[in-house]
Amino acid sequence: MLKGGRSLERQVSLKSGARVQDALERLGHEVVAIDVGGDLVARLSDERPELAFVALHGRDGEDGTVQELLEVMGIPYTGSGVSACISASDKVLAKHAMRDAGIPTPDFFAFSETAFRELGAAQALPAIEERLQFPIVVKPARQGSALGIKFARTPADVPTALVAAFSYDRKVLLERHVAGRELAVSIIDEGGAPRVLPIVEAVPEEEDFYDFEARYEIGRTRFVCPAELDDGLTTRAGAIALEVYGLLGCAGFARVDLMLESGTEDLYVLEANPIPGLTETSLLPQAADAAGIGFDDLVERILSAAGAVVRAT
Repeated sequence: MLKGGRSLERQVSLKSGARVQDALERLGHEVVAIDVGGDLVARLSDERPELAFVALHGRDGEDGTVQELLEVMGIPYTGSGVSACISASDKVLAKHAMRDAGIPTPDFFAFSETAFRELGAAQALPAIEERLQFPIVVKPARQGSALGIKFARTPADVPTALVAAFSYDRKVLLERHVAGRELAVSIIDEGGAPRVLPIVEAVPEEEDFYDFEARYEIGRTRFVCPAELDDGLTTRAGAIALEVYGLLGCAGFARVDLMLESGTEDLYVLEANPIPGLTETSLLPQAADAAGIGFDDLVERILSAAGAVVRAT
């Protein structure tokens, strides 16, 4: 079981990994927990696991790096494959794919740090701001868990937001802010087909913007599951999430985050998460629980979806 790692989501990954390890042991599986680092290949060579449960969030875990190594070593693993992880973990790639496929996602522009430093992209900011209109969201292209996301209410807020985003990644996304309700649609594979779980709505208790701290500190956010939506919206959100899941090539399990715009009831996809959190406050386990799937059962289903036989003690 792979957890921890070097990314800024290390602590979340350690929590996910510890919870998964407990479940695997309760299910009777022999577990070797690996905190991913420079000795990963050596550890895998020594242990030769029958299957790797990937509970590694952020860099290396969700961007296809670990999956590539596991494939080279011939070790089956849980979750999405290399190409799906690459596509989903890069918000810019994912949003271009969605836009090309006609899947609704907020309007956006993306630039690298080089474009700002060497090509004068900063001079284009007024035009970008006019086309997107304020407020806008500035976020790093390749971070999860709401890390590095800033809310720019006015043009004066943009430079500081860009500096913050560039501290997390060399490419940033400037996105139209969609005011409304944040919905998380979790999907698991059952019998070779993806199944949509009950939708979770994340409602910040104090902040008007859902940041990293609000997501992971108990008491900062209230979660409603199933979300209070009419049947038509529930069906539409699930269908859009399934379309994204298929478009990016996700497998095993994933989570698709959407915004339900106030006033219009239009749905917009923010991003897809190929390895969503499995902590006590994470949204996928909450959705599974609402569907009558306990955490141990969820872990077992993720293993089954990986298509490998795992030895139980």
